[in-house]
Amino acid sequence: MADRGVDLSALPKEVRDQLAELDLELSEGDITQKGYEKKKAKLLGSYIQHLPNVDLSLPDVQLSPGHSADPSPSPEAPGPSTSSASKHHRAHRSGGARDERYRSDIHTEAVQAALAKHKEEKMALPMPTKRRSAFVQSPIDTCTPPDTSSASEDEGSLRRKAALSAVLAQSLQSPDYWINRSVQSSSTSSSASSTLSHGEPKTQPQPQLQPAASVLADVLAFTRIENSVPPDVTSSTPQERGSRVDLPPAVRGMSRGQSRSSMLDTADGVPVSSRVSTKIQQLLNTLKRPKRPPLSEFFVDDSEEIVEVPQPDPNTPKPEGRQIIPVKGEPLGVVSNWPPALQAALARWGATQAKSPALTALDITGKPLYTLTYGKLWSRSLKLAYTLLNKLGTKTEPVLQPGDRVALVYPNSDPGMFWVAFYGCLLAEVIPVPIEVPLSRQDAGSQQIGFLLGSCGVSLALTSEVCLKGLPKTPNGEIIQFKGWPRMKWVVTDTKYLTKPSKDWQPHIPTANTDTAYIEYKASKEGTVMGVAVSKISMLTHCQALSQACGYCEGETLVNVLDCKKDMGMWHGVLTSVMNRIHTITVPYAVMKACPMSWVQRVHIHKARVALVKCRDLHWAMMAHKDQRDTNLSSIRMLIVADGANPWSVSSCDAFLNVFQSHGLKPEVICPCATSPEALTVAIRRPGARGAPLPARAILSMGGLSHGVIRVNTEDKNSALTVQDVGHIMPGALMCIVKPDGSPQLCKTDEIGEIVINSRAGGTMYYGLPGVTKNTFEVIPVNQAGAPIGEIPFSRTGLLGFVGPGSLVFVVGKIEGLLMVSGRRHNADDLVATALAVEPVKTVYRGRIAVFSVTVFYDERIVIVAEQRPDASEEDSFQWMSRVLQAIDSIHQVGLYCLALVPANTLPKTPLGGIHICETKQNFLEGNLHPCNILMCPHTCVTNLPKPRQKQPVDVGPASMLVGNLVAGKRIAQAIGRELGVVEDQDLIRKHQFLSEALQFRAQTDPDHVLYVLLNAKGVAVCTATCAQLHKRAEKITATLMERGGLNTGDNVVLLYPPGIDLIAAFYGCLYAGVIPVTVRPPHPQNLAATLPTVRMIIDVSKAACILTTQPLMRILRSREAAASVNIKTWPTIIDTDDLPRKRPPHIYKPPTAEMLAYLDFSVSTTGMLTGVKMSHAAVSTLCRSIKLQCELYSSRQIAICLDPYCGLGFVLWCLSSVYSGHQSILIPPLELESSLPLWLSTLSQYKIRDTFCSYSVMELCTKGLGTQTEMLKARGLNLSCVRSCVVIAEERPRLALTQSFSKLFKDLGLSPRAVSTAFGSRVNLAICLQGTAGPDPSTVYVDMKSLRHDRVRLVERGAPQSLPLMESGTILPGVRVIIVNPETRGPLGDSHLGEIWVSSAHSASGYYTIYGEESLQADHFNTRLSFGEPHTLWARTGYLGFIKRTELLDASGDRHDALFVVGSLDETLELRGLRYHPIDIETSVSRAHRSIAESAVFTWTNLLVVVAELSGSEQEALDLVPLVTNVVLEEHHLIVGVVVIVDPGVIPINSRGEKQRMHLRDSFLADQLDPIYVAYNM
Repeated sequence: MADRGVDLSALPKEVRDQLAELDLELSEGDITQKGYEKKKAKLLGSYIQHLPNVDLSLPDVQLSPGHSADPSPSPEAPGPSTSSASKHHRAHRSGGARDERYRSDIHTEAVQAALAKHKEEKMALPMPTKRRSAFVQSPIDTCTPPDTSSASEDEGSLRRKAALSAVLAQSLQSPDYWINRSVQSSSTSSSASSTLSHGEPKTQPQPQLQPAASVLADVLAFTRIENSVPPDVTSSTPQERGSRVDLPPAVRGMSRGQSRSSMLDTADGVPVSSRVSTKIQQLLNTLKRPKRPPLSEFFVDDSEEIVEVPQPDPNTPKPEGRQIIPVKGEPLGVVSNWPPALQAALARWGATQAKSPALTALDITGKPLYTLTYGKLWSRSLKLAYTLLNKLGTKTEPVLQPGDRVALVYPNSDPGMFWVAFYGCLLAEVIPVPIEVPLSRQDAGSQQIGFLLGSCGVSLALTSEVCLKGLPKTPNGEIIQFKGWPRMKWVVTDTKYLTKPSKDWQPHIPTANTDTAYIEYKASKEGTVMGVAVSKISMLTHCQALSQACGYCEGETLVNVLDCKKDMGMWHGVLTSVMNRIHTITVPYAVMKACPMSWVQRVHIHKARVALVKCRDLHWAMMAHKDQRDTNLSSIRMLIVADGANPWSVSSCDAFLNVFQSHGLKPEVICPCATSPEALTVAIRRPGARGAPLPARAILSMGGLSHGVIRVNTEDKNSALTVQDVGHIMPGALMCIVKPDGSPQLCKTDEIGEIVINSRAGGTMYYGLPGVTKNTFEVIPVNQAGAPIGEIPFSRTGLLGFVGPGSLVFVVGKIEGLLMVSGRRHNADDLVATALAVEPVKTVYRGRIAVFSVTVFYDERIVIVAEQRPDASEEDSFQWMSRVLQAIDSIHQVGLYCLALVPANTLPKTPLGGIHICETKQNFLEGNLHPCNILMCPHTCVTNLPKPRQKQPVDVGPASMLVGNLVAGKRIAQAIGRELGVVEDQDLIRKHQFLSEALQFRAQTDPDHVLYVLLNAKGVAVCTATCAQLHKRAEKITATLMERGGLNTGDNVVLLYPPGIDLIAAFYGCLYAGVIPVTVRPPHPQNLAATLPTVRMIIDVSKAACILTTQPLMRILRSREAAASVNIKTWPTIIDTDDLPRKRPPHIYKPPTAEMLAYLDFSVSTTGMLTGVKMSHAAVSTLCRSIKLQCELYSSRQIAICLDPYCGLGFVLWCLSSVYSGHQSILIPPLELESSLPLWLSTLSQYKIRDTFCSYSVMELCTKGLGTQTEMLKARGLNLSCVRSCVVIAEERPRLALTQSFSKLFKDLGLSPRAVSTAFGSRVNLAICLQGTAGPDPSTVYVDMKSLRHDRVRLVERGAPQSLPLMESGTILPGVRVIIVNPETRGPLGDSHLGEIWVSSAHSASGYYTIYGEESLQADHFNTRLSFGEPHTLWARTGYLGFIKRTELLDASGDRHDALFVVGSLDETLELRGLRYHPIDIETSVSRAHRSIAESAVFTWTNLLVVVAELSGSEQEALDLVPLVTNVVLEEHHLIVGVVVIVDPGVIPINSRGEKQRMHLRDSFLADQLDPIYVAYNM
């Protein structure tokens, strides 16, 4: 490492050369890293001591390390971006294993410079957290995310050691370890920072070398930093900017002196110390100033326009030239001996030059395998033509007629068979359709090939015997039916199966006409494969034009490395070569992979005159050339570069020339060309004369290109694109440049457009697709006025380019690689090149990168997918990805939406080894890509979000609102249940005023009536209780309480029982004793650590004087396991009620008034609040009476209850209702369903139950567990037709999807679709709605989600976009009044307005039971008055948002029915971007995003939306979910997800009512207790 501080430019030239040589050896793997270090240290050893300014700590950066004690900023200066020595040697090196297609030294330097720019200001991105099991590749240390340590408080999370070693290990080519974003602005705007970071280096000699760490700390500390407060990502105040709008904003870290804690106190005052929160903090720091163009319009939510349209920038370059004039190619010469048709040429050479070689094929090692002469080619093609026409089928019914289409299925490695098949078809006048060999049933794009075969009407395939053997087969030996293919007959064309034609048979060779000769396939951007038909005359003319342009002579030798089934490989290597009797040597792809030099050797051995290659082949030959010193390429007169139109080919050509010029390669023979499947060859550079000047290059500004104009790059060499010409257009052709979208209007001379060609030598149509053909092959360009410029039709080539000086054609990209982002064009190839210029590329494979765009939220978003090398560490990958982001942002001024790395060899490949882009895109969108690393950056690239809503101050008072509603004809939104009626009979009043008396009354009047039946998992009644038995058990408990409890009247007693009759007896025992029962769910024996603290908390909060429980639970409370989570020494008195003596209490307590407390109802809300409400005797009896009336409960009735009996309406139905109404309750503990799923439903069937009550969790268990078994249950005789009402007891918005799927699934078992309904209760009033027997069926409405976010209700039709179905929560109970109130002004709202639901009823709770006397905070939840309207009524606030809608249905009394719709809890709502979101809506979208998302939950943390998704599939799918979740939330809710957390199933906590505990989840996330599979921080 000794060279780190040496200024290389100060070394002597020979040392620099030796260093360059060493670097080369290292990059090509000829020397180990250790050997390299050793040799380098030796070389530099003698220079180190006497060079000034040497420092061992930082890579090639000259630093003037100040003394660490000195606080004054010592300016440091980064060294030059590359030293001259490395520049000098880089031009000659052959770049390890790099894909030279995209290799450009100019470009690499540009990227380095762009990244170096980012050095000035720091920004740390939080690295994603990944569970180790998820991907085996990651080394151990990468799993703990970076944490802070002292050294310097620049920003939350530089992992010092790792950062240091990385910085030390990198060469200068990787400018920075973490992402740094800098503001690129005019020099004035950042003069302060520039003087700091570019000060003059001090040159005095260094007394002692500083330790590396402190130097690094200094570097980090002196970058200009300012204070940091968590930003409001949602706000959009226009920020001060530098001079250019679209550049990345600065991200400020925090000042060095500032203390840690002040930075980490987040917006809501949560002190954060965990690693999760550090990461979120970092994420917030990176989002300080979201990148958004300045916006002028306000977003008006009522209009249909959702999207913010950025105003056009007045500085956008516009084309200024004159209108282009069509360019004419040279005339096509007439040569006397040109054949009348291509077959005629073959016939001529077959007869006159039979011994002349036509084709040499190579084996896998690159040695010649066989040579086909023209004689052999002719005789075999003749045999095949005869066999096709006469030997398939019968004489009267031949299988093939002239003009039929036939598929040619031959591997690339067998060109001879393919040539014979192709010419055989031409001679038989059937139309060959060459396609790739299908390797498996699910081949990438196999379905699209099927579409091609279908559209061309192909039913017969020709292939070779070897190939046929290799095709996948069914077990009985037939070739499988490939996905999407029509049914095919397979014909083997090996010579031994062909028949010699009879003497009198001659093929028909007509003069070339407009009939189709062959069909070449082409894949479009969307992945559809279409066949371009080439007519006989086009084929012949094209061969003539190529012969003229390339100057082919008879008998030349040509080396062809391209695929001979299509494109240049076919046009030159199969067609034109036969026309000119050329000897073609074919080098298949497989040979190139095994022996990359093979084509150069063939040129050398055969003294070939022409070679036909792609940039890839140039690159491979350079890589392998050091083994071959003696090759000679002086025979080449034309090196045709087939993908020379790719803008990045220029560097490959240069590099190849650099290496092989010394081997006789002449610069003027390199001939790039431009081709397109529709127009065939568009342009080709003609070979130059020896010594003539080489054509000039265009250096264009990428910014200009993105706006479609040509501007020579002057200001910023980083964003320049160098393109070479592709020569002149073909002889006999006419060319124009037209606008790529809209009508084909001619471009101006300085405008980029699509090249269109008129020529006899082009394709004629997409076979079988007349509609698409018209738009492509019959284009008539129009001038600026819109008038056509002539009659002649042009064909679109799909190439984007312009005409340069001297009519030279320049191509800058392809339409299919065009990405239109926010109205600017970017070329996929350019982005690939930028990504590959980011050093070090040890992370990914160079040739395996896919760039495409997906449409999300009304714009294209760019996605880059690359294959990661197996040895790349997590850290490396993340670093490489972050730097690719910067480079693309800096050079192309466009944000990336997603960057994904997948494991090696998992991207779908095209047959010749490229990446199948549209298949990759499909996999990305369907969640089948399985990335191992992913980085999403929606914050930077989504700039069209609507403006955040600014809440307007409410100037309108509640009274005016009321008047406004009345004037508008809207009624006040309120609804009333039917009358409770007055109880006349004194006896009944006595019986019903107190439940304790009701039980005594029943025990006397009807002692043997069975009130309760408790079932076990087998459906057996394990315990029953008659009125008398229940009364006696209650008495025993009362006696024990009085004896052992030492209790006073009004003390609280906790009841800790499993669901059952003991709980009920204990409850009444407490009432008899005059103490207040508090029911508590017992702790879960397998999970004491999680459940016992809640029990303890309720016992403490309720100040319970005693605990009643069973023996097993008592043992648990006092066990060692319990001691681990709570203090077991301080329990109140514990009494077990299992074996009590038969004693009667001396007296039974009777409360003096009905306002006394009956019991306390404790429950943990979904937001994690523990609340206990006080229920008076009066409220209890009114509630029971209300339920009795609503559900028509009498002593002759039976109901089944499958609910948890601990709080809310569940407790009331389980413990209280039967004693009041006298009906029989069959009790089914929900836990029993886990061991016996059909228990509840079979009970309904067996006991012929009419009314049943359940919870959502029970319904979900049945839906998921029994949904597939309905047939089996039916066979067992299960019948649900008896069920009249099945009510789900809940305190939330009805789960419509669940109730509907339950109804549908069990419809076959006789369940009436009208039976299922829901109830609604809240903490302040346990039962507000309950679908009884009398009211109309619950109605469903569809509301607009956009309006809902603005607290408005807009009803829409079913199926409208952005609509949300809501179901009525049940009929309002008797004696209950509900009104909808504005929670801020407390004034009543009109019909169909969203507001808080307030309730007035005799059975509301009488208040919260709290120990800290904080009633004042919650007091307004009870006994609140409206600010206007009717000031005397007392209301209770439910804390739920909802609305009331008057329906067309009639209720029992004949009035129109008012339906109450609950939208969601006010506490749960998320305030984002000034709008109100209900978590369930976002979760519904998320759960739909991918089949493997089992459940999801969302919450916010400092303005970031966090989505937690449970993954039910395999862990390799975890990262597929990240983009899909981000997409769906952006599309449907217009929100950017900040963090996506993927966890195992069952991690999201759910309470007994089946509601998600989002706050618990949030706390676990922040405390880092979730053990997530993956955490992605979207930037």
